[in-house]
Amino acid sequence: MAYVKILLLPLSIIYGFITGIRNFLFHIGILKSQSFKVPIICIGNITVGGTGKTPHTELLISALQKKFRVACLSRGYKRKTRGFILADEKSTAAEIGDEPMQIKHKFPDILMACDANRVRGIRKLLTLPSPPEVILLDDAFQHRYVQADKNIVLVDYNRPVQEDCLLPAGRLRESVHALKRADYIIVTKCPSDIQPIEKRIISKHLKIKPYQQLFFTTLKYGDIHPLFPEGLPVQPETDSSILCVTGIAQPGPYVEHLRTFTPNIIEMPYPDHHHFSARDLQQIQKTFDAIPNGKKYIFTTEKDAVRLQTALLPEQLKPVIYYIPIEPVFIHKEDLLLNEISEYVRKNQR
Repeated sequence: MAYVKILLLPLSIIYGFITGIRNFLFHIGILKSQSFKVPIICIGNITVGGTGKTPHTELLISALQKKFRVACLSRGYKRKTRGFILADEKSTAAEIGDEPMQIKHKFPDILMACDANRVRGIRKLLTLPSPPEVILLDDAFQHRYVQADKNIVLVDYNRPVQEDCLLPAGRLRESVHALKRADYIIVTKCPSDIQPIEKRIISKHLKIKPYQQLFFTTLKYGDIHPLFPEGLPVQPETDSSILCVTGIAQPGPYVEHLRTFTPNIIEMPYPDHHHFSARDLQQIQKTFDAIPNGKKYIFTTEKDAVRLQTALLPEQLKPVIYYIPIEPVFIHKEDLLLNEISEYVRKNQR
């Protein structure tokens, strides 16, 4: 793997030069960022996947929808449609993407829209009969044609960005120096008992500026839910077996959580945002049937559950498929960020 990384480094240098020129053109005003008469909050990252962006977006939605008409605008990664689409109760993951579908399912009263062209998407949202009072831009930190009022950037505790390198040799979408554009930086997936000295070291490595705030969150796993009505409440025991089916960027923490129930875990990882084909479903059934243990279950993530729910699963598998939702929990500064964002939106209604 190290040899492959070395071979890809020249391409990373070219990629870095291109992204650097692009950011410079925005900085000097040759490329223009557009502002809008509504507060725009961007939630993004500088790496590809795995930082917990969707649960953090849901946390913001949960806080803001109590006081404002909220819209969330996403590009709808790997959706099978194009252009602007406004989600409704009939929308599917294929039409709007798995993450927007998950958000719409949890928050049916918000405006959930998809458009790769964020400027066009915002304009269309603002022409609705009841336009939003705040717009959350999902995964748009690199989409600089929109001038966000506040930029929230997530970095993974387990994958320090200062030790990473640019695509394709590494996972960085742009240089670590891009973090200086952020108003808030959240280090996600931290151990709940992270020590103050380690937080100071991370702050130093990230070169936090005086105008920035640094937060730390950990993951909290919820209760086990059956994916289909046929499923009964279950709590796996130590002697049971779990087939773990995932299609996310970083399944490791989820698998480790499942090990708190039983050590007998069989993993079936797929690429991030994977759309399960008929062949995939047949392989899942074949693997599940081959498990000799009588007490066996299939567990998947909440994001994968959105896609599996509309897949043509064999009927005999539906009663044994479960998922566990997750939510981020702030360490020490529980409500500071949420209150600041809410107050900013209140003061900047235009």
